[in-house]
Amino acid sequence: MKEALEYMLRGALVPDSTVWEMVRERMNCLRCDGGFILDGFPRTLVQAESLKQLLDSQGLGLTAVVNYALPFAEIVARLGGRRTCEKCKAVYHVTERAPKVADRCDRCDGKLFQREDDRPESIQVRLEAYEQSTAPLITFYGSLCLLIEVEAKGSPEEICNRTIAKVQSHYARRLGPVAALD
Repeated sequence: MKEALEYMLRGALVPDSTVWEMVRERMNCLRCDGGFILDGFPRTLVQAESLKQLLDSQGLGLTAVVNYALPFAEIVARLGGRRTCEKCKAVYHVTERAPKVADRCDRCDGKLFQREDDRPESIQVRLEAYEQSTAPLITFYGSLCLLIEVEAKGSPEEICNRTIAKVQSHYARRLGPVAALD
């Protein structure tokens, strides 16, 4: 995990070998009774194909893949304005969720800072890496009828509600009509 964090702090993608080591460490989590969510993984076509092979070999499958869509300018504004408390790790935004006192945490009065991966040069590297490595996943999961596109505009609650509704609709379409038995 430490090795992965070093890459992320630079805004770079974590190499497949490191990612797969982390997946192998958590293999049992893929068998949870309530299912599982992979957040930010896979990030490359090679990872997606390897994940599909792994899940197929274990008799597991994916129900859906959610892609949050947001114009690049809004991504830059959202990430570039993010500030984190050095003590309690609370997250603020300079315009959308500003602290009551500038550069100070409302919870613990800790100093707020901008993470390295939220600086403009790191954001640019991340967006370029996304275009090269991650964008092809939209086609890959679309061809498997697993892709759900969710507009990422609005409040976190609005985005969450939109996501839940789209996932439920997708799941219902995949199952087909369900008859209730008395």
